[in-house]
Amino acid sequence: MLTSSKVNLCDLPYPALERFVVEELGAKKFRAMQLWQWIWAKNATGFDVMTDISQSDREKLADLAEIRWPSIADVRVSSDGTTKFLLELADGQLVETVLIPSEAPKRPNDLSVRMTQCVSTQVGCAMACSFCSTGKLGFSRNMTMGEILGQIQVARAHVHDTQPERPIIRNIVYMGMGEPLLNLKNVMDSLRTLEHPRGLAFSPRRITVSTCGIEAGMREFGDSGLAFLAVSLHAPNQELREKLMPRAAHWHLDDLVAALEQYPLKTRERITLEYLVIAGVNDQPEHVRQLARICARLKAKLNLIPYNPTPGTPYQAPTPEELLRFEKALWAKDITAIVRKSKGQDIEAACGQLRAAHDAAKAGA
Repeated sequence: MLTSSKVNLCDLPYPALERFVVEELGAKKFRAMQLWQWIWAKNATGFDVMTDISQSDREKLADLAEIRWPSIADVRVSSDGTTKFLLELADGQLVETVLIPSEAPKRPNDLSVRMTQCVSTQVGCAMACSFCSTGKLGFSRNMTMGEILGQIQVARAHVHDTQPERPIIRNIVYMGMGEPLLNLKNVMDSLRTLEHPRGLAFSPRRITVSTCGIEAGMREFGDSGLAFLAVSLHAPNQELREKLMPRAAHWHLDDLVAALEQYPLKTRERITLEYLVIAGVNDQPEHVRQLARICARLKAKLNLIPYNPTPGTPYQAPTPEELLRFEKALWAKDITAIVRKSKGQDIEAACGQLRAAHDAAKAGA
């Protein structure tokens, strides 16, 4: 698929947008702030609506640049209000993003319900975790800043969320397709754009970036203070980690935990440890003891996520009774463990599932 030769302004962090305005457009710097607000605060899709910019500058902009979002290839809404988008990028690649309601909507299109959006950072993933649909897709490429934030622009338009003083999308989690720290520059640019006070204006306290555990970039990310850190742990010992997360396990679990002990945290801030509970695999009494030893070393909380079964894997979800037993055993060891309800199971909302289903259907056509 051919891509446009025009500059996608959504790919430009603010300093780069200023340079474009001065050097390419030949306009004054203040035009950059006007453009920035139209793109990020008002979610504009074109230049015609930018009435505070002169007609001649709008015509120049149309010649040189565009505001390009991903297009919606598929959208599915769960009975619990979760909405999953399959988005097509300019080169035809497909990625996923999910809107997760804080509570079940009381009626269709209920805009009083606040949302958390889960965004992707790569097309596919190189980490090859054995339980993950995205890992089976392999890695294609990194996403640009505009493609990462384009997921938010599409979702905002879908729910008509253009009220920055009381936004419908309240929280952003980088927990979709891909490993964020392997696309560090574009992820950091997107985080700086997210928090810009004249744009999307998200507080860093409402943004979380999840990593499998990548040594390169973790300290730089931590020092930035741009978002909370979540670590996909999923295994409390190195042997099991090598089985479940073979590439992430290249950084030994002992070294990962030691790095997390030194991770910069603000007052009252904690690292989130994500733990996918897989029946009979990582939820046994010895795993409770091993988790207790890890958590005793860290200022952290443990999110328990019941496994959402993925076709082609040997793993099973725990029963509610098994999950409760595991949670209680962790609490007995003074571990702050919280069960996170798995949402959107009726719409293939687990990472990579919808794209995998789309690819399978296309192959069988």
